[in-house]
Amino acid sequence: MSLTEQPPADSGPDPDRTDAAHQALRDRIAADSLSTRRDYLRIVATVSGGLAVGGIGVASGILHRHGDSATPPEPKKVADRLQPGESLAFRYPGDEDRAIAVRMTDGTLRGYSAVCTHLACAVLWRKERGSEGELYCPCHEGIFDPRTGGVAQGPPPRPLPKVVLIERIDGSVWAIGTARSGESAEEGLCREQDNAFRFCPGGTGAERSERT
Repeated sequence: MSLTEQPPADSGPDPDRTDAAHQALRDRIAADSLSTRRDYLRIVATVSGGLAVGGIGVASGILHRHGDSATPPEPKKVADRLQPGESLAFRYPGDEDRAIAVRMTDGTLRGYSAVCTHLACAVLWRKERGSEGELYCPCHEGIFDPRTGGVAQGPPPRPLPKVVLIERIDGSVWAIGTARSGESAEEGLCREQDNAFRFCPGGTGAERSERT
């Protein structure tokens, strides 16, 4: 090259090549976004399907519920002592059965299944709510009366099944049976124990304390 010759001026990036690179980048972003949307929709569909199946199962009675055991439940010690206003989560009658014990402010003991009758979410105790507290399901704002287990607010279709609790002379709290949703504690005990209590129709005269 002679001194008078100049190298060709840099004409900058090739427009065609730049457009192709930009298009490739846009295609990649679109593909990633589509993948993310598909993953999101798959997750939503899975969760929604699970809730739907759970709701159908609870509504139709397919899922296991308190009081459905084929054999009478054995008495179980729940606590050495339960003070007024306190609650305690435990398992009864089986290891898979969530339950809750509540001591009302007047000393009354109440026990219930801790599985909401709407979509089987966990039921919690909220001591600070109202004059006596409340049993609360956070999934869909369901509220149950702590004295009766009846539905006080929200979508649950049935009262909570009961867990029958007694207090022994030493102050310990025991679970001795269950009652299905809508049953009284006495009805549940009579059904589970073949009318073995004096208060049952055709009862044999056994005292409740003798069964524990």
